[in-house]
Amino acid sequence: MRLFVKTRDKTYPIYFGTNNCFKIKKILVQNNINPKKLIVIYDKNVPKKIISKFKNKLKDDKNIFLGLNFNEKVKNLNTVKKILNVLGKNNFNRNDCLISIGGGIAGDICAFAASIYKRGLKFVNIPSTLLSQVDSSIGGKTGVNTFLGKNMIGTFCQPNVVIVDINFLKSLSKREMICGYAEILKHSLISDKKFFIFLKNNFKNILNLRPNIIKKAILNSCKIKKSFIEKDERENNLRKTLNFGHTFAHAFESTLGYTNKLNHGEAVLLGILTASKFSNKEKLLPKNELKLIENHLKELKFNNLNSYFKKYNIDKICDFMIKDKKNNSKDINLILLKKIARPTVNNRYSQNKIKKFLVSLIDM
Repeated sequence: MRLFVKTRDKTYPIYFGTNNCFKIKKILVQNNINPKKLIVIYDKNVPKKIISKFKNKLKDDKNIFLGLNFNEKVKNLNTVKKILNVLGKNNFNRNDCLISIGGGIAGDICAFAASIYKRGLKFVNIPSTLLSQVDSSIGGKTGVNTFLGKNMIGTFCQPNVVIVDINFLKSLSKREMICGYAEILKHSLISDKKFFIFLKNNFKNILNLRPNIIKKAILNSCKIKKSFIEKDERENNLRKTLNFGHTFAHAFESTLGYTNKLNHGEAVLLGILTASKFSNKEKLLPKNELKLIENHLKELKFNNLNSYFKKYNIDKICDFMIKDKKNNSKDINLILLKKIARPTVNNRYSQNKIKKFLVSLIDM
């Protein structure tokens, strides 16, 4: 099955299936990608059997396979430079292709490198985690972290092809599945209450990879993200809605120094909960709707803010929030909810107000 994302700059397909990544040669031809050489950059955490089989499908002396250990600590310009050096030494040109196999971090770094090398290589994203399949692989955002915060250097560069292969998910831990589920949940909260109820009733089936349920969850999630991207590719207004919970989440991650103690999806769950509570405090989100969200998050059994932060961390959290890419004033810009599936953008609040609110959530 295919879903097409249509933006001002490009129309590209998302392929959905099981073991469809091994149809790579056919997919490249279908999309008029005929490189003289290509580079496949893969996360070393991807199962070796899959990488080995993929290599066999692209056997050619001119093709390069580069395995890296991707994590938030290496999501920086040094890793990008490493990739650019390989591209340069092997004289890649703009008709050649870079293929990424890995999670969101691998995709972000590889897409960024592909977008800036000679002003753009062909780029194919094969996301290997649930989070990257439903979120980061779609929409053309690329980027790396700096000391200023998460994804502070990057480009908008739509991929040529995305291949979503359900088979990758079999190798993920429950923690990694919940990480991806966070983004699916976010999509339901900003766009589709019926989808939220479906997730609430089926989240265990999703985490256990029940075929029809996981496919429906991934497809619906991608459709929601596609609809926002097509209306606002460059995040001028409406697409900001996709950042619901993320202003808090990115600040939480940055404050902890991108430690494995809190991965991106867990930070997003905390961000969703925090933004929902703040929406209620500001008399936007009714109490009964907040309870629906809170009760579902309790079912996921993830830790609360007290497990990660003390009150002395709040100044640092707010410092990162004010540096967020979506801010253009001295205030903090938040995406909030009026109801489930009724988000509101461009809500500006002073650092002081956010600090007082966070103090009320953290016991010590």
